[in-house]
Amino acid sequence: MEEKVYKTMNGAGALNIVLGVVSLTVGVVSGVLLIINGAKLLARKSNILF
Repeated sequence: MEEKVYKTMNGAGALNIVLGVVSLTVGVVSGVLLIINGAKLLARKSNILF
């Protein structure tokens, strides 16, 4: 009985670590893309008309 609980908790812990790494990676990549797009907007600020 205790082995099943241990294996279940082990699997849940591994899944949590994987999801944490994936979400961290997605956050960093989206942040970099936002900074790049913002820099492009600032560089072409004189060409934007309202």
